[in-house]
Amino acid sequence: MKTITSIKQQKGQTPLTVITAYDALFASLFDQRVDIILVGDSLNMSFNAKPDTLSASMEVMLYHTKAVCAGAKETFIVCDMPFGTYTDEKMALHNASLVYSQTNAHAVKIEGGVSRAHIIKALTQNSIAVMGHIGLMPQYVRSEGGYKVRGRSEEDILALIEDAKAVEEAGAFSLVIEGVVEEAARRISEAISIPTIGIGAGKYTDGQVLVWSDMLGFFQAFQPKFVKRYLEGATLIQDAVDAYVKEVKERSFPEAPYTYTK
Repeated sequence: MKTITSIKQQKGQTPLTVITAYDALFASLFDQRVDIILVGDSLNMSFNAKPDTLSASMEVMLYHTKAVCAGAKETFIVCDMPFGTYTDEKMALHNASLVYSQTNAHAVKIEGGVSRAHIIKALTQNSIAVMGHIGLMPQYVRSEGGYKVRGRSEEDILALIEDAKAVEEAGAFSLVIEGVVEEAARRISEAISIPTIGIGAGKYTDGQVLVWSDMLGFFQAFQPKFVKRYLEGATLIQDAVDAYVKEVKERSFPEAPYTYTK
């Protein structure tokens, strides 16, 4: 299993592999196959059919994190801190402490750069490991008027680098860079000494993360540009269900091997 120390040592080495999970079943399938499992608030969209992540609550994230920890016992697990649960240092410390006291997660993830550095510092100084998150930040979607790719101008790249440095200085052990032009992500990664984990940020980061239901083709509402589908999961499931329905209606299931006769 990865640790904070081994993750930090991965900087510039073999890229880190990260995938989301929200339940014990899929977490058990991913266990030991990836370096890090993120219990992402993306579950609010993928599995609760919400338009964004903002209504995910602390209670919901704790529930799913407990489930993931039960399924993946040999993988480093990070819990997303949901919107509105870390608006000040006291609230952040209280809610992040719940993650540590009620689950076996190893760290929490917080969105924001310079503006959230004091929150990250308050947590790390109280023995809570923090993964940062800059660039396109889903929890900012309403205040920023949608999902916008970052790093298209020199001014914005410099602002992102400033965010990354602030997160590192506050004590974060790693940093997610989302929805950022590849060259900008490369410059951010080179500007800091902690590992960067990209999602829609090109190949020059120290790792990659994808939402499992996106990469395995289960979520069909839309497909972001940066998502590569490694499986057409939804089609496979639908075909299997169609076969089951057909066999039941034809009375060809259950056959003898699936029937108690004595």
